[in-house]
Amino acid sequence: MWFPPIIFALFLSLLTSTTIAITNKNQLNKNVINDFVSIHNQARAALHLPPLVWDTQLERYADLYARQRRQDCLLKHSNGPYGENIFWGSGDGWNPTQAAAAWVAERRWYTYGSNSCNGQECGHYTQIIWKTSRRIGCAKVTCFQGRGVFMICNYDPPGNYMGEKPY
Repeated sequence: MWFPPIIFALFLSLLTSTTIAITNKNQLNKNVINDFVSIHNQARAALHLPPLVWDTQLERYADLYARQRRQDCLLKHSNGPYGENIFWGSGDGWNPTQAAAAWVAERRWYTYGSNSCNGQECGHYTQIIWKTSRRIGCAKVTCFQGRGVFMICNYDPPGNYMGEKPY
């Protein structure tokens, strides 16, 4: 079948721009994945724990839940089968590195000897460094009506079992 050169050129242009958009989206996803994972694995490496690896099933789970939270942006856990860290920041300028760094910063409250948080919150940190957790999947959404940014990371196997030390 013969197509006039202008039709063929338009088709080729559309195909090329779609391919570039898909490639850029995948690259953005790789960057976001790296932003989530690198801070986690730096904290684990400091304790000589194996790195977490990205898991697309956990990513899908996190994304599904994050999209549910877009309506209200509540810091409410999904109560699913995975370990979980959630983050909320007002405005739209928050990124995965900042969320993960906030969780890791809780290490200042954690005391290994007593396995306690000294009256502060440090469960996000202990989930990150939980010795048996191997996989991670995360998501980020901008909440409706300017309510901020919601991020979630899920971990498998989960951690933070009462009475157990993370490593």
